[in-house]
Amino acid sequence: MAETTEELDKYLDNHYIHKSSWLRAAVLGANDGILSTASIAIGIAAASATREPVILATLAGLVAGALSMAAGEYVSVSSQTDVEKADIEREKQELQEMPEIELQRLAEIYEKRGLKKETALIVAKELTAHDVLGTHIRDELGINEINQAKPMQAAIASGAAFTVGGLLPFLVTLFLPLNSMEYSLYGFALLFLIILGALAAKTGGSSIGKAIARITFWGTIAMGLTALVGYLFNVNIA
Repeated sequence: MAETTEELDKYLDNHYIHKSSWLRAAVLGANDGILSTASIAIGIAAASATREPVILATLAGLVAGALSMAAGEYVSVSSQTDVEKADIEREKQELQEMPEIELQRLAEIYEKRGLKKETALIVAKELTAHDVLGTHIRDELGINEINQAKPMQAAIASGAAFTVGGLLPFLVTLFLPLNSMEYSLYGFALLFLIILGALAAKTGGSSIGKAIARITFWGTIAMGLTALVGYLFNVNIA
């Protein structure tokens, strides 16, 4: 039995869905960090004759973006948590007031998943006897450990990832020549995005080629439009 449990744990570890919550927040944060700070730097570099405005604008964008990303992620995921808690409280009340109806609902869920009516009712009764609230939270509300909202985890992952991603183009503004800054930023930002896309795809078990193509296409559009704005306004920031 112990060997069977170990084999099951090993099998589950080979799946990627349990990484989805933190991976989504981290990839979104890092991607936004690279793209936002690089786009800001490109736009300012296109309209600046000196390095200082580029560095200042990029640093300001990095700090503001990281804080905004962390705060936004925390607020949005906290809203999801509030909804989950409200649903759980409502489910507790329904289980107290109408347990038989709730049992029938559970049996209907299992029946729709492919069990015979009699079997579905037996399964519903056995699971209810084991953990009535946990069973309804998982199978009726669809809340489990994998998709359960974790505001602080999402906020930290997004903010930290944005900071790491944003530091990469920021370093480019510090050390590479000003006269070709826009092209250097675009090239390095694209390289960083490709590496990020490949790592995220590999970690999540998805297609690396599709991830790279997607991130390259949208990254080019974002940075290209920002550079175009800088050139069109043609404001010389000294």
